[in-house]
Amino acid sequence: MMVEVNDVVTAFGSHVVHDGVSLHVKKGEIFGLLGGSGSGKTVLMREMILLNRPKSGQIRVLGKELSSLDETDKQALRLQWGVLFQFGALFSSLTVLENVMIPLQEYTALPRAFIEDMARMKLRMVGLPEHAASLWPSELSGGMKKRAGLARALALDPALVFLDEPTSGLDPSSARAFDALVLELRELLGITVVMVTHDKDTIKQVLDRFVILGEGKVQAQGSYTALMDTHPALMKRFME
Repeated sequence: MMVEVNDVVTAFGSHVVHDGVSLHVKKGEIFGLLGGSGSGKTVLMREMILLNRPKSGQIRVLGKELSSLDETDKQALRLQWGVLFQFGALFSSLTVLENVMIPLQEYTALPRAFIEDMARMKLRMVGLPEHAASLWPSELSGGMKKRAGLARALALDPALVFLDEPTSGLDPSSARAFDALVLELRELLGITVVMVTHDKDTIKQVLDRFVILGEGKVQAQGSYTALMDTHPALMKRFME
């Protein structure tokens, strides 16, 4: 399994966000974390990428139990995944190309010219035109920012990619184009994707499986087709 979450409890003071949440993500899968506002879907993703720590329970990512890792092991694990945050999280003082080059500059000893070539390749991979490399983040559309952020997330050729609301804020056409890109990259690179989303078209057309979180628990887990059969009332309410 690429990700295993076992009986996770998360609390902020007296407020319990997760009360015994368990799930697993298979290799090569596009897996969704779904739920209403306050259900803890983004908190759970942040726990998977070592930004938050649960009160109890176990999270294993790429075979490593996160709570047992020292800082050296944590850093080694971080290099095996990429993250696209909701708003792209690009550095405004750097060009698009320079943003994508950052992980390669920080974590490899490759020559600068090679790093620049690699970064340009990643930008082409996510469908950005050549001229976008020299633009500032402020000059990009919402969809282009997401693609640039994804290019940076892919810079170190990760096995696992986390996407936080990747189509949020995009017009329908750009959102569907981003969905198509995610599917294409999964086929091209063999990556596993964990995605927080509330986009109904993404849920139907992109996710292989997903969990619906609510009231601290996993309300349902499975594929869209399977859950429409087994939890029709929940799915109808969730997809309205």
